[in-house]
Amino acid sequence: MSAQAPSAVILIRAERFVPNQATAADNAFQSSPPEGQADDQTSARALEEMDAVAEALRAAGVRVHVFADGDHTRPDSVFPNNWLSTHAGGTVAVYPMYASNRRHERRADVLEMLKSSYRVQTIVDYSGLEPDGIFLEGTGAMVLDHMSRVAYAAVSHRADTHVLERFCTDFGYEPMAFDAVDSSGVPVYHTNVMACIGTEVALIALDLIPDEVRRAAVRERLTVNGRTIVELTEEQVREFAGNAVELCGRTEDGRRNYVMAMSSRARRSLRPDQVAVIEQSCTIVDVDIPTIELAGGSVRCMIAGVHLDRRRGLDLPSPAVVAIDENPHTADGSDLAVQH
Repeated sequence: MSAQAPSAVILIRAERFVPNQATAADNAFQSSPPEGQADDQTSARALEEMDAVAEALRAAGVRVHVFADGDHTRPDSVFPNNWLSTHAGGTVAVYPMYASNRRHERRADVLEMLKSSYRVQTIVDYSGLEPDGIFLEGTGAMVLDHMSRVAYAAVSHRADTHVLERFCTDFGYEPMAFDAVDSSGVPVYHTNVMACIGTEVALIALDLIPDEVRRAAVRERLTVNGRTIVELTEEQVREFAGNAVELCGRTEDGRRNYVMAMSSRARRSLRPDQVAVIEQSCTIVDVDIPTIELAGGSVRCMIAGVHLDRRRGLDLPSPAVVAIDENPHTADGSDLAVQH
């Protein structure tokens, strides 16, 4: 099985969904519901879309863990990839969030499920950096190459380079930070809207990286092990073509089934030649989620991949919790607090 494509995912079924006003200022992908559409109607449509994503992934043979969320104060809880990531070897990361009304999206029951169902050895919690105004919004801020151990990050106030370096040190990744802006000079708020890394293919809008030297370095690093790049245009990025994720499912006869999950809007934006390249290594699974995309995120944002080994009746020790609450701009990182 590819280290890049998890076979299980976590989805949050949010009963209350509306675009988050607290994130509208710096999320150029966010938009408002149709005029006159009530919040209850928006939420109902979003619920149908969430269920459709879960069903499409299950149909592809992906294991789907769905958590209900009845808290009406968490408008973006459908996007768990911003606060949680999991890693081979049994490590889980919890991240500091920019918008204060998103910070209580972090859920103990999700972590407890991971601990009880999968082999979790350590939980590294960076959320203590929030009071210092330092943020790294998970696999929204970073796009991780789990095979070559590289963390790609478009620099923004949601992706602090010092925390990126700390994460890379803790988890054994090489940091690859770069500036990325659209044609109007607006910074890309999350790396995962412009880039998706699969096992044999990567979708990325290299033209959004203005520095030619850095752009070439990103290209070279992505392709060094033979991965093919599908270059996205800015227009395709605005259609969420970069907000995709490779997953590993199973066919009915038990064979591995690699899929590229994305929205139908993203799929429609791709040219036939781009689709052909993607489908050389995986099948595109697309779901129409226009309501959820009003919030500025798409299918990738909805999915927290589980890169952990399943527990099979083993009596495993409780994981250590590493709480990181010192300012990485000033601390040397030598005094991490470990709680058991």
